[in-house]
Amino acid sequence: MSVIDVEHLEKVFRIPHEKRTTIFEALTGLLRPTNYETFPALRDVTFSVEEGEMLGIIGENGSGKSTLLKILAGIMRPTSGTVTVNRRMTPFLELGVGFNPDFTAVENIRTYATIMGLSKREINGKVDEILAFAGLETFRDAKLKNFSSGMQVRLAFSTAIQTNPEILLMDEVLAVGDMEFQQKCMDVLNRYRNEGVTIVFVSHDLGSVRRFCDRTLLLRHGEQVALGETDEVIDRYVYGKVAEEPPTEDALPVDDETSPGNGRVKITGVKYLNKFGSESARFNAFDPMTIRIFYSARDRVPDPVFGIALYSERGEHLYGTNTELKDVSIEYIIGEGHIDLQIDRIPMLAGRFLVTVAAHTHSGERYDWQDKAYSFDVIPTGRDAGLFDIPCLWRR
Repeated sequence: MSVIDVEHLEKVFRIPHEKRTTIFEALTGLLRPTNYETFPALRDVTFSVEEGEMLGIIGENGSGKSTLLKILAGIMRPTSGTVTVNRRMTPFLELGVGFNPDFTAVENIRTYATIMGLSKREINGKVDEILAFAGLETFRDAKLKNFSSGMQVRLAFSTAIQTNPEILLMDEVLAVGDMEFQQKCMDVLNRYRNEGVTIVFVSHDLGSVRRFCDRTLLLRHGEQVALGETDEVIDRYVYGKVAEEPPTEDALPVDDETSPGNGRVKITGVKYLNKFGSESARFNAFDPMTIRIFYSARDRVPDPVFGIALYSERGEHLYGTNTELKDVSIEYIIGEGHIDLQIDRIPMLAGRFLVTVAAHTHSGERYDWQDKAYSFDVIPTGRDAGLFDIPCLWRR
């Protein structure tokens, strides 16, 4: 059963061309209309979320993810379209809104918990638990203005999770605090999932999205690009891989296995370089390696994106990245060339690994995509078993 239904959602912001800051400017402005520029933050977004499902929402900055969550939470009104919510909603969006810097940690807990809808009796019984979860027991009587930003967010998150949500909206909240606190956040998320809470999860952490989300929605420039099984949607985001769709009457299929791209950029080969700078297809575990992708551009191609994915020999997805995700800007390419991905330390213990390489635009239009077309071998150098090395020590 759907607990959230979104149909043809649109949100357009109006941005005034002039700023009126004085009374005189405001009064004289009544005599002439203000000129506005429109900015479409969301365009024709349609999806539903089933009860107990965890839906991920991904996309680059400015794609409309946070705007969508604010509309779902009722904080912002849509320009057009409808949003229907059939359960109690708890948003974890802007943690710490309502905190007073001159209040102590305990005073802010009481205030924030009241905003979150907890009764006075519930709050009194949870103060010590909140402080312990945040790791701030010794700061209970310290004023918030003396806290670091990380301590404030930990306090806000620890207070917010005391509610009993039916639908949970989460916007990047798992990125707060240190590694220990982030693991606590993961444990809370797992608990909510096991309890059947419906979750809408916005994050740039694709590992967490892949780990937790049943389905994922990809937004780009406010438009709904893909919605479906999480691994496939993340592939679409990372490599520009377009999911196969049935052709319409007025369109030819351009995105199947026999048509890897439009050909403006061709990937002409992949080589692996070892720590000596020599070409090799076999590497010792833990050694550095460079994956060199050769390309050919028949004309000047501005701002291309190159992506790569690693798979086990059985086809299990192990890792993926691209130049856009690593904030590497390529002004343009033309003719023959290559780009290197440098790996400081191979973390795999042993085995054969498959490599997918891709070239595409920032909007996802594919130039070339070669799925698992290359491979390399890793030779074990130790006695540990498994696929990956985990740095660790035994102690007693």
